[in-house]
Amino acid sequence: MNGRPTALIAEDEPLLRDALARQLAQAWPELEIVALARNGREAIRLFDARLPDVCFLDVHMPGISGIEAARHIGRRAHLVFVTAYDQYAVQAFAQGVLDYLVKPVEMERLAETVARVRERLRAAQPAIDTEALLQQLAAQLQRGAAPAPLRWIRAQVGQTLRLIAIDDIDYLRSDTKYTLVAWRGDDGQPGEALVRTPLKELLAQLDPAQFAQVHRSVVVNLRAVSHVTRGDNETADVHLRGRKDVLPVSRSYLHLFRQM
Repeated sequence: MNGRPTALIAEDEPLLRDALARQLAQAWPELEIVALARNGREAIRLFDARLPDVCFLDVHMPGISGIEAARHIGRRAHLVFVTAYDQYAVQAFAQGVLDYLVKPVEMERLAETVARVRERLRAAQPAIDTEALLQQLAAQLQRGAAPAPLRWIRAQVGQTLRLIAIDDIDYLRSDTKYTLVAWRGDDGQPGEALVRTPLKELLAQLDPAQFAQVHRSVVVNLRAVSHVTRGDNETADVHLRGRKDVLPVSRSYLHLFRQM
C-alpha cells in the first residue's frame, strides 16, 4: 500500500474515543487517524468521505450500531470491533473471523490486534468477508440480547473518566435520574460517582451471586457487607466494611438475611 495507513474511530463516549486515539498513536505511530465518529450514522458518513484503511467500531452506539455500520463498510476496510460486552466478540472471534478489543482497552491486546492488521495491510490482503456473521450479530442486537455480566462501570467525575471495577463497588443507590456508585479505590479509600444508567438496568447486568437488591433503590455487593442488624420484624440495616454508610433492607428483601 502507498503512503501512511489511515483509520476511523467510532465511539459515542468522547473520553474513550480520545483514549483509543492516544493508545493507537503509541501502538501504531505511522497510523493516521482521519476521522472520529460519535455514532454509527456519523461513522458511515465519514467512512464514505475519507475511505480509511481500518475502522475501529464500538459495537454499541446510539441509533445505528457499530455492527450495522460495519455492514455498510463491508470489505472496503479492515474492521476492529470495540466492545464492553464479551458475548458479541467471543461468538465472532471463536470462528477466527473478527478482530475485537474489550473496553477498557489494554495496550497488550491492542498491540496484538495492530500487528495482525498491519500484516494484512502489508501483504495487501483483502478485508475479510463477514457479511453473514455481521447479519447474525445485528439480529442479536435488535433482539436486545442480554449483555454479559459487567466487569466495570465508567463514571464521569469532573473532567476525569473513571473505570470502576465491579469488584471495587460497595453498593449502588438510585438517585433521581442517576445511580450513585459507591466504590473503593486501590488505596482502600471510599469514593462516589454518579452515572446516568438506571439502577434497574445495571442490576440486570450484575452477577446475582455477588450483588443483591436490598431495597427498591439500593443494590449491595455482598462481599462488602460487614454485618446486618435487625430492626423490627420487617426491616434491617446493612453495615459495610470500612464505611459509615448504613443501607436499609426493606421487608420485600428481608428474606435474604433470615439466617444472619
